[in-house]
Amino acid sequence: MRLLSTCTPSQMTRKDFVEHFKDLYEHSPWVAEEVFDLGLPANLNDADALLAVFQQIMLGATKHQQLALICAHPDLAGKAAIRGDLTAASTSEQAGAGISECTAAEFARFTQLNEAYKTKFDFPFIKAVKGSDRHQILGAFETRIHHVADVEFAQALTEINKIASFRMADM
Repeated sequence: MRLLSTCTPSQMTRKDFVEHFKDLYEHSPWVAEEVFDLGLPANLNDADALLAVFQQIMLGATKHQQLALICAHPDLAGKAAIRGDLTAASTSEQAGAGISECTAAEFARFTQLNEAYKTKFDFPFIKAVKGSDRHQILGAFETRIHHVADVEFAQALTEINKIASFRMADM
């Protein structure tokens, strides 16, 4: 059992729970709301058990809700990062992957790939960047842009659950 160091979910009010977990899924507090509304028995004080419920809620959501969640994610090395408009978690994740250290040519390539990807799929490229560097991320981008939409939609959800897993591990 791996207890969360920052809270005891079974003892939280709905408001506190949603506030604490609202950005586990980027700008999508509805996931935390639905998890809380299922009930929080003591076994969900375990981080892995709680994460599994979060992941189940997200994967069981409507396609419309999932698309909104995908679209809530910022572009990698995008305008939101430049303006400083990312969540604290996204800022840390992108910086940890060295995205903030892109050369002008790498930044231009990220911009080009972000635009081409969004044009093709109508949603942003999602990758759990923790443990990757900017070269690996660009490589994944260049491979995945050739996929079909259904494959990329499913991959985006998988990546979002990885991101949530990394964020939960930090709690």
